[in-house]
Amino acid sequence: MSAVVMGRVERVLLVLWPAFVMAGVLEALVFVVVDPQGLTWYGGPPLDLSRQAVYTITFFIFWAVIAAAGGVSAVLASQPRQNGECEPARGPA
Repeated sequence: MSAVVMGRVERVLLVLWPAFVMAGVLEALVFVVVDPQGLTWYGGPPLDLSRQAVYTITFFIFWAVIAAAGGVSAVLASQPRQNGECEPARGPA
């Protein structure tokens, strides 16, 4: 793989890995308080899903939202290079 592709893969992984960990933390915090069997869709009947299905779906939703926020932050923190590509921002020297 070229250095450019590896750099992009590393940047993606730098966003996805912490998002994965925090999605697990957020899910644990939410389901300590919320019973998955008591969830309803806009006040209707309870969802016809198992607890494990609710845990799985919400984990992926949390992961996607946190990863999107991290991705936007990474893009906004990057600085344009001379050739038009973006380079991650460096801290103060």
